[in-house]
Amino acid sequence: MQYGKSQGLLPLREVLAEQYGVEAEQVLLSNGSLQIIDFLGHAMLGQGTTVFVESPTYDRTLTLCRRHKAQVIGIPLEPDGPDLKALEMALMNHRPAFFYVIPDFQNPAGATTSLAKRQRLVELAREHGFWLLEDAPYRPLRYRGEQLPSLFDLAPDHTMHMSSYTKQIAPGIRVGYIVGDDALLTKVAKVAEDTYITPNLIGEGVVYEFIRRGWLEPQLAALRALYGPRLEAITQALRTHLPHAEWIEPDGGFFLSVTLPQGITSETLGAEAATRGLVLSDGRGFFPNPADGNRFLRLPFCALTESEINEGVRRLAATVEALV
Repeated sequence: MQYGKSQGLLPLREVLAEQYGVEAEQVLLSNGSLQIIDFLGHAMLGQGTTVFVESPTYDRTLTLCRRHKAQVIGIPLEPDGPDLKALEMALMNHRPAFFYVIPDFQNPAGATTSLAKRQRLVELAREHGFWLLEDAPYRPLRYRGEQLPSLFDLAPDHTMHMSSYTKQIAPGIRVGYIVGDDALLTKVAKVAEDTYITPNLIGEGVVYEFIRRGWLEPQLAALRALYGPRLEAITQALRTHLPHAEWIEPDGGFFLSVTLPQGITSETLGAEAATRGLVLSDGRGFFPNPADGNRFLRLPFCALTESEINEGVRRLAATVEALV
């Protein structure tokens, strides 16, 4: 096998182009969507640039934006999406290169942006001239409720839409993609070419064959059937063991988030939880301003059985009780 194009395997790009109603030149493949964020950083960011993110957000996106010297401004996340008043206030003083959002079953909070907020985000992007960077790896994993239009559906002229086959096929496949403006993706393709000449064509070929043989939709149906009951299990366990806790209840994805009681921080909780055999992420790492995450707790539920979920939440409740 010889080198290929830095944009990735053409047959897979053509499949995605048909899926999104665009030309193949508007699709770029990479070794996972996180690498695409890094490439966008090279193409769009630097000293003096600004990025907006939801607060909380995916911690590795924070790391990459800061690595590219951008000022990172957090927009508080509500159960139905970004706080639009806070966003409008931020736009009075800043023009971001992009606003990084995870509209569906957000990592780490589990929130889904409402249709009304999606429509307003699009309006603001057009009014103020910034890109929406939509990260949508969990979008196919809806376990209940109706699918909402993506930001790209609403505004392909102001949205760069990213996703990954990591959550759909296997983490080790390392194939992600971005769909968007062909002029911008030409710049990203140059960064990609200078980084690795060509991405993982074998992995992309595996994904292409997986789709061509009709295996992807049954795979997604199987994942929804597996993960849906686990979401129900964790919400029921929280109602049983932590009935007074505040949490965002998702309709899909991998994560649910809990707000800890006053007086308990994620740091003290993590140390106490370790004595009960629980490993918890420090909530501060998901926030541009770490102090905002002192009482934030992300609970992943997809990798555990329903009985393990119940036992984990029971131990979590015992930990909280010991600290109150």
